[in-house]
Amino acid sequence: MNYLAYHFTVTPPQPGSEILAALIADFGFDSFDYSDTGFTAYIKEEDEKNVQLSEFSFEDFTFSFRVEKIAQTNWNAEWEKNFEPVLVDDVLLIRAPFHEKNASVNNEIIIMPKMSFGTGHHQTTKLMCRELFNTDVKNKRVLDMGCGTGILAILAKQLGANDVLGIDIDEWSVENSKENCIVNNCADIVIKQGDANLLSNEKNFDLILANINKNILKADIPAYAAVMNAGATLFLSGFFTTDVEELMNVAAKNNLKFVYTKNENEWAMMLLEKN
Repeated sequence: MNYLAYHFTVTPPQPGSEILAALIADFGFDSFDYSDTGFTAYIKEEDEKNVQLSEFSFEDFTFSFRVEKIAQTNWNAEWEKNFEPVLVDDVLLIRAPFHEKNASVNNEIIIMPKMSFGTGHHQTTKLMCRELFNTDVKNKRVLDMGCGTGILAILAKQLGANDVLGIDIDEWSVENSKENCIVNNCADIVIKQGDANLLSNEKNFDLILANINKNILKADIPAYAAVMNAGATLFLSGFFTTDVEELMNVAAKNNLKFVYTKNENEWAMMLLEKN
């Protein structure tokens, strides 16, 4: 399987890069690597037919791009060239094995740089990580939906979760999550390939983490609500602050109570509870 790398130059890069990346995610781009001048988005070569960039025009920023074909065997070298450690509020370090350990940070997650979304660089992942540190997850059953590299599943386990399941539709993400769980001494985390349809065969959860995108979240909220224990918590992220009200309405129709929302730049996360 080959991937295509779309190298975007965005002027000015912020918040233009974040806005453009969110919009093109619906085309099938599944990994994003940000830089000072824009970002690189990766998509399977077979999915390139879905990419329609000519329809985009913005008043506040401009963009250009070039496309590079990346063979599967070259992926690790591409990641290692660009991947930098991520520090979340001085409480969590997300790094690759080739980065040095930071002794001043109590919590760290090591991820292998492979072909999956969720390296910790994106604001939505940071928002979710922050809220996990503010949440009692001890002895709880946790679902990381759209687990990507497995960061949220691993962090939940590190913070005391008893039973953790990660689900992702992408084969690479599933393999990457499994590998990362082992590297972080969390081999008992269960990782499965699939989508929300898998949930009908699962026991109920005390906490669900879903950092995906607005359209998938809207479609899957009923499936999440159906497998939440009474009083269970649902974290949603992967959408803009302007999308919060729309998701609140869907949640309310599924017996989920809105608690609060937080944001970083244009990106938001939402906390909901099962009534």
